[in-house]
Amino acid sequence: MTAHVVSHQEWLAASRELLAKEKEFTRLRDELSRQRRELPWERVDQEYSFEAPEGRVALADLFSGHSQLLVYHLMFGPDWTEACKSCSFWADNFNGVDVHLAHRDTALVAVSRAPLATLEAYAKRMGWTFRWVSSGGGDFNFDYKVSSRPGEDTLDYNFGTMKVGPGEMPGFSAFRRGDDGAIYHTYSTYARGVDMLNGAYHLLDLTSKGRDESGLPFTMSWVKRRDQY
Repeated sequence: MTAHVVSHQEWLAASRELLAKEKEFTRLRDELSRQRRELPWERVDQEYSFEAPEGRVALADLFSGHSQLLVYHLMFGPDWTEACKSCSFWADNFNGVDVHLAHRDTALVAVSRAPLATLEAYAKRMGWTFRWVSSGGGDFNFDYKVSSRPGEDTLDYNFGTMKVGPGEMPGFSAFRRGDDGAIYHTYSTYARGVDMLNGAYHLLDLTSKGRDESGLPFTMSWVKRRDQY
């Protein structure tokens, strides 16, 4: 439906006005990114263990020789048969990007609590090639506040700003290997913080309809696993 049709000159004037706001937003985003880079680090002293195709590995092994590690906390509970459909929507954005990240000294790994065989079968179904390991049986997901412990009624999520029901939640965490060889946790983001990692959403943001979710029962109710549309 056509909402507002104008002449080319009027359209150009409106576009230039928006461009000025977009440039200001870009400058603010650059400043926020600078502040993110300057966050203090916390040392990771816990000896985390993961199930990987090559066997049991430590957190240090997930760096694959790089100095930086990005972990996608992908929602896939130990007794689930499929990963979260929304997390799958996000993960569809990551295939191939790990090669580029490696050339900036950064590894990308997805971590979930489901058994490795279950993760591998789902990755094959989705056509994903990025590294994905299981944290099942360990404390990693619990310590980074993306999974609730048995018996917990709520999950203290997003740095304590949200109380959500028991289960699994999404997030991203960044780690750095220091000059001293130790591993440091440098950043984590949850909830709407992961929004910027979804290229499909940002492509939709360029259109006149945008994400077009306002009339839906809930945000992302339209999303399906890409082999289920």
